[in-house]
Amino acid sequence: MTTIGIIGAGHIGSQIARKAVELGYDVVISNSRGPETLAALAAELGPRARAATPAEAAAAGDFAVVTVPFRSLGRIPAEPLAGKIVIDTGNYYWERDGHVPALDAGEATTSGLVQEHLPTSKVAKAFNHINYREITTDGTPAGTPNRRALATASDHPEASELVTRLYDEFGFDTVNMGPLSESWRAERDRPAYVIRQNAAELAANLAKAPRTI
Repeated sequence: MTTIGIIGAGHIGSQIARKAVELGYDVVISNSRGPETLAALAAELGPRARAATPAEAAAAGDFAVVTVPFRSLGRIPAEPLAGKIVIDTGNYYWERDGHVPALDAGEATTSGLVQEHLPTSKVAKAFNHINYREITTDGTPAGTPNRRALATASDHPEASELVTRLYDEFGFDTVNMGPLSESWRAERDRPAYVIRQNAAELAANLAKAPRTI
């Protein structure tokens, strides 16, 4: 059985954990405050889940989900994620994270910087442009008319393929944006951000996104 290591137990991390456990995955979930602070969530998730430190979650996962504020990028444990696919759900909010000139100028992407921090991992962007509540409520079976779609991007085809499979299991179609250098298209204040859209609508919204906001 596949184990998902989740680094970050906020809104997105906890929702991904809930859906993953429902689908039969094992989950090791962590936050920056220590596993004892996750006792209630682990109890809710049941026997397929346990709380751990970020390094332990990274080491335990067959792949990992990193869902932390961008300002906490440096705290993501790189060594136990070596060689693994890492799904990055992050967004850049300068009001929270502080200004990053390369992001403000459109010269870098958040997921690209995660990939730089994790040079031996295979980073994919995913789950960043959906309201966290809808991760567990908006999914529908494959082939459902007007099925909701979500975007991904990666420099590694196997990472994009994993996200596509996971999206489908969660109940969503996939639109692949290409490499991480294109991942900004699904970020905040752009047409594809946190709205419900099918695959054709999402592709159109990604195409018309402005590089800087």
